[in-house]
Amino acid sequence: MEEKKNSPPHGLLKQNNMILRFLMVLLSSCVINRNYLCSTHPMVTPTVSPHSGSSNITASLEALRLDGHLSFDNMHHAAKDFGNRHHFLPSAVLHPKSVSDISSTIKHIFEMGTTTGLTVAARGHGHSLEGQAQAYHGVVINMESLQAPDMYFHIGELPYVDASGGELWINLLHESVKHGLTPKSWTDYLHLTVGGTLSNAGISGQAFRHGPQINNVYQLEVVTGTGEVVTCSEKKNADLFYGVLGGLGQFGIITRARISLEPAPMMVKWIRVLYTDFFLFSKDQEHLISSKNSFDYIEGFVIINRTGLLNNWRSSFNPKDPVQASQFNSEGRTLFCLEIAKYFNPEETNFMTQKVDSLLSELSYIKSTLLLSEVSYVEFLDRVHVSELKLREMGLWEVPHPWLNLLIPKSRIHDFANEVFGNILTDTSTGPILIYPVDKSKWNNRTSMVTPEEDVFYLVAFLSSAMPFSKGTDGLEHILNQNKRILDFCKSANLGMKQYLPHYITREDWKTHFGTQWEVFVMRKSTYDPLAILAPGQRIFQKARRSFSDIGLQNNQHNIQSSKGR
Repeated sequence: MEEKKNSPPHGLLKQNNMILRFLMVLLSSCVINRNYLCSTHPMVTPTVSPHSGSSNITASLEALRLDGHLSFDNMHHAAKDFGNRHHFLPSAVLHPKSVSDISSTIKHIFEMGTTTGLTVAARGHGHSLEGQAQAYHGVVINMESLQAPDMYFHIGELPYVDASGGELWINLLHESVKHGLTPKSWTDYLHLTVGGTLSNAGISGQAFRHGPQINNVYQLEVVTGTGEVVTCSEKKNADLFYGVLGGLGQFGIITRARISLEPAPMMVKWIRVLYTDFFLFSKDQEHLISSKNSFDYIEGFVIINRTGLLNNWRSSFNPKDPVQASQFNSEGRTLFCLEIAKYFNPEETNFMTQKVDSLLSELSYIKSTLLLSEVSYVEFLDRVHVSELKLREMGLWEVPHPWLNLLIPKSRIHDFANEVFGNILTDTSTGPILIYPVDKSKWNNRTSMVTPEEDVFYLVAFLSSAMPFSKGTDGLEHILNQNKRILDFCKSANLGMKQYLPHYITREDWKTHFGTQWEVFVMRKSTYDPLAILAPGQRIFQKARRSFSDIGLQNNQHNIQSSKGR
């Protein structure tokens, strides 16, 4: 690279950089202490700015040379998320056009040390639930503006796609099928960023076979909490690779991912059947996920006290027996729906039909409730977006979403179902309740994702929407109390439950969540984000603050102690 005119000699720059790094290590030496990294008390929304001299900090950020830009006004969108319950206004929003923008910004904040409370949060499509992608008086990075190189597709024996961490999965789907390919594992909702789901797990009805999305990644490009850009994989920088996958954004920001692909089908046979007996429902689900030649997608959900259920579904599904289906009464009943799908291409229709009939013959569902549909592969995967558009039209999308996602061990799922679906819940009018098993024996156990100890466990997701200003059963307070009752039962019954998309506010709760993985998690934090700059909204670690007067006082005390020892 050609040096700029009038720039200082390279050796002098290197020497100054070494001096600066030495000073930063000196100023931030206390931060490696875990007491600074973690709070033993619940973290609350601060009422005053976490840093002084904000005008100086703003000026220093404005001085950064970026391909994109920083905005300091009209930032309310960065203080919102899908949960719509937490609103923490940042000091700035970075709109990066390159990975260098992200690296430079984080490096600058890291080099400011502990004299500022500035933190950094990566925000994808804003689908967090508890303010996890927010940074109070910090810097929020708008990952969707990252203009990394276009998607690159490798077509061969082991096909893959290189995609930006800010790319939406729905865009990745559309581009992949143009090449006759598709990612193997999905989430139910595709308008999420690649980096966002990989920082959690990415679980849907394909996870029983392929594992979550974090199990289907070959390589990552990550910007750590020091601003370093690192390429990592299972063979290169493996500790960072596995730490970042499911790491809740604590060790680095995913700027690029190499995702495993497989041949894409064109069509999907989409099926729903109902059960009244949870034992039979769960038995059939567990049978299907353990079968070698099963369906390609297996989920389920709970319906309590819904009127005209099958008739409501007829806009999307055709009953196998319309007469019997019309006579089925769902009112006042607790029902369990098995939702399954088989992928195929048009020339395979006859074989697919025979295979589906054979698989269905092994199940114990209520025969009159068999509903079938055939849709395109893309339409099936993007099915939730249809509901989103309808809710947006009614003004019911941007409401509070007090979701609760749990992982329940197979051995305790019946205890859970008896109490929660038998006593705690009286209806499911506030939103769907998903429930389906997965087998983690096929998963990679080196990632940061935390699961129950048993190989087979159930994802149970309470996807509630709260009506604004309501004081009834569809109001936020009632749903939150209901969630608390469920969590309290899990704890008192010692179910061995783990939260998915976890949310805790004390160090002890986080330690309990991670269990034996906690020490490794803390060690990785001190290695890759030693100042606890990244993802403050997760409330796992808290950035330490030290003023220059504190540092001077400590140095004076050190000198006094040294003189006494002479």
